[in-house]
Amino acid sequence: MARSGTVTDGLTEENYARAALTYLAEPADRRLARLFREHGAARTLDAINSGRQLGSSSQGQGASMDRWRARLPELPRQEQLIAFRESGIRLICPGDPEWPGQLADLGDDEPYALWVRGSADLRFSCLRSVAIVGARAATAYGSYVAAEFAASVAARGWAVVSGGAFGVDAAAHRGALSADGVTIAVLACGVDVPYPSAHADLLDAIAAQGVLASEWPPGRQVSRLRFLVRNRVIAALATGTLVVEASHRSGAINTARHARDLQRRLMAVPGPVTSDLSAGCHHIIREWQGVLVTSAAEVTENLSPVGATVPAQLGVALLPRDALGQDQATVLDAMPRRGGSGTVRVAQRAGMDPATVVRCLGELSAAGFIERCDDGWRLRRPATAR
Repeated sequence: MARSGTVTDGLTEENYARAALTYLAEPADRRLARLFREHGAARTLDAINSGRQLGSSSQGQGASMDRWRARLPELPRQEQLIAFRESGIRLICPGDPEWPGQLADLGDDEPYALWVRGSADLRFSCLRSVAIVGARAATAYGSYVAAEFAASVAARGWAVVSGGAFGVDAAAHRGALSADGVTIAVLACGVDVPYPSAHADLLDAIAAQGVLASEWPPGRQVSRLRFLVRNRVIAALATGTLVVEASHRSGAINTARHARDLQRRLMAVPGPVTSDLSAGCHHIIREWQGVLVTSAAEVTENLSPVGATVPAQLGVALLPRDALGQDQATVLDAMPRRGGSGTVRVAQRAGMDPATVVRCLGELSAAGFIERCDDGWRLRRPATAR
């Protein structure tokens, strides 16, 4: 990988440096965040390359620089960056059109950049989204509830965010996919790494209809700590977080804690008082004032009053029409002015393949332009017309 100061594979100097730093440092590295804030990514990368320290407050900086410099041989070559792009992997950074602005709520822990793979636009997809998380070793009850709730909220135009793991995560992703909804998997490894390996087909299905996102670069493997670091991004992306099953000490509770601290809506599904996998849910309800929910309708009702979701509920799009991409604009133009239309008919009118139309319909729904109806999809009506 070339030194900072060059523009590589279409990236600006600053974004190129951010890409490099995803290889050199772990996410949420507070020392690196301070250097970012004070000097920018490009100067920080130059300092790592050269071994010099930055700024007057350099105490302890040398050990960090040594740690980051040790990873310099891992930086990809130019042809590898091109191969990533050609395989459908793209880099997004703060300020890019696809960057979800709500990640700024993480402060110094905001990701340096995100590597994404998938057909959906991450920013669009997260405008109305709910994180559904829970136990890997979920019970049949937990898996059923996660899948049913995810399918129902996806049918109402909400994207489902989760972590791609066994149990509740997988059930939530599959439920959203079954409703032709958009789902986002935030991974603790590279977006090209099928982890767990048994979910290779599921991850490909998510990429085809939604988005895979990660702070770690392509090829990076998982570690236990990375799951915990990843959870803050799940919580920050979503309007609210729903915990289906979780023990007192679990990754799902860690995600819920981030959602609480970020002042996102926090919900939990009750379960048997004798089940350890419901103890965490009951703790959220009792100690963290999480909302007890027993249906998908209660989930969306609880999310609807929150900030950015209000305009969509009132029949006003969350984005201006000129912010749409070409595919989304073409699909929106293909929608009938009155009544509803099925996906196949919209695809015919738009002259686009059905898979692309399914993805665009989900994004347009999340952005508040269209809504589900008995005939398929229709333009969202103004509140005065309801």
